[in-house]
Amino acid sequence: MVERIGPSVVTVQAEQGVGSGVVLRPDVVVTNQHVVGAHREVTIAYADGARSPGTVLATDTVTDLAVVRTDRKNLPVPEYRTDLPRPGERALAIGSPLGLQNSVTAGIISGLHREIPGSAGQTPALVDLIQTDASISPGNSGGALLDVQGRVVGINEAYIPPAAGAVSLGFAIPAATVVDVADQLLTEGAAAHPYLGVSLGRLTPDIQRRLGARTDHGALVLGVDQDGPAAHAGIRAGDVLVEFAGKQIRGVEDLLTALRQTEPEQEVPITLIRGDTPQQITLVIGSRTG
Repeated sequence: MVERIGPSVVTVQAEQGVGSGVVLRPDVVVTNQHVVGAHREVTIAYADGARSPGTVLATDTVTDLAVVRTDRKNLPVPEYRTDLPRPGERALAIGSPLGLQNSVTAGIISGLHREIPGSAGQTPALVDLIQTDASISPGNSGGALLDVQGRVVGINEAYIPPAAGAVSLGFAIPAATVVDVADQLLTEGAAAHPYLGVSLGRLTPDIQRRLGARTDHGALVLGVDQDGPAAHAGIRAGDVLVEFAGKQIRGVEDLLTALRQTEPEQEVPITLIRGDTPQQITLVIGSRTG
């Protein structure tokens, strides 16, 4: 199976470093946006040892995905499995850690709907990720996470280093997200994402007491974008969102995951706590591009 999939995984070399990529169409590779950065030209190294230029067609910072056109026109396209794998399933990661092309590591699917927080407003949080214990190292970003049948279940995104106290903690973007966003990038040049128009924070016990909020869970609204969907629905700073589109919200991660599963223009019911009073509202999801 690895021999069959190997030609569908490439190495992507940009000025700032090396990553991996997976064939999406016979002449297109999908990789991570952070692999290509702001560059429009990269070098693609193939499993047969050949190299050729690649042109970055479009990127999406919300999902950290990018599509790259290659000089080759007949690259083998693997099957993308768009239903989520189950925790406990076997998984293989293929990529170019530290430039070691088509390295293979094995593990399992450790969890679903995981989040990697953003950094000080510079990069957005990545949500709804697959967690795996298949070893992922620098250079694996953009490579394939496979099931035992050789289907792509995700594009490897990041890992938490041992220095942070983690052991075998890696993350991948689900194949359904990859296919949807990449198709939009290729046809429209940008991907549309559901947009709420709020900044969010954690509801700590101290904030709960100061707000007089009769809930110990939920996503705290820190601010509301003027003329955004939340503002039009009447959401205010200090509100605590506890239910969204029929899903209970324990914290910010739950809300971001639930939002990702909606569509622009969709009407969703929301339950919020304002002070000591629960309120039900309906909000029309907005749209933004990455």
